[in-house]
Amino acid sequence: MRIALGLEYDGRAFAGWQSQPHGNTVQDRLNRAISTIAGQPTVTVAAGRTDAGVHALQQVVHFDTDAQRPLNAWVRGVNAHLPDSVAVTWAREVPETFHARFSAFSRSYRYLLLTDPVRPALTAGRIGWYHQPLDVAAMRTAAQGLLGQHDFSSFRASECQAKSPLKNLQLLDIREADGVISFDLLADAFLHHMVRNLVGALLYVGKGSLDSAGLQTLLAARDRTLAPPTFMPDGLYLTGVGYPPEFDVPSHAAPARLTLWR
Repeated sequence: MRIALGLEYDGRAFAGWQSQPHGNTVQDRLNRAISTIAGQPTVTVAAGRTDAGVHALQQVVHFDTDAQRPLNAWVRGVNAHLPDSVAVTWAREVPETFHARFSAFSRSYRYLLLTDPVRPALTAGRIGWYHQPLDVAAMRTAAQGLLGQHDFSSFRASECQAKSPLKNLQLLDIREADGVISFDLLADAFLHHMVRNLVGALLYVGKGSLDSAGLQTLLAARDRTLAPPTFMPDGLYLTGVGYPPEFDVPSHAAPARLTLWR
């Protein structure tokens, strides 16, 4: 049978999602935990890879198994074998036509950015930080020019393995409350480092080093070397993955799990 899982994790302790020879990735830890419950080697497939230091509130994975277990075993049982920083939040039996990556039609991310003269301590590694106030209105205006389908090569990591740089950015919402700026992004898919590179460029807009026209020039240039540097991973969260309704797979984390990150 094929099982889909929802997963949340704090990415600080891991070298990203993707399995590595050293074994210190979210996928490696999850594979081992599921294999223990299944009683057989099991490999997961995720909706998308997250980088080292990036978090997830709703990563979606699937795996195939011959083991007959109640769905609760794939949640509470697997969690008993995972570190505290990783948790399975739900499990569904899905048809073989479901694929965590290829069945998805959208991904959503949230980036949290603290603007304060003093770096954070209690939320270190869980929120981005910039030491000066930013012009949020200017950032919102500039962000509108990024919406739609574009070649995002200027905001793509050099090691990106995506076949095409064309992505459809459907939402880029920027809000500020109590000194924290939140960036909510929704697209059909994202390039490697695309969210962090977009946030980094918008930060330059917010501090007055770049304007809306300049951001449009960067987008049109399709040249990563001309754009601002990649911003820190600390405040980045994968918040949802969209699937066709026939699969009955949750698209976002439960509201209670999102409360701290609104």
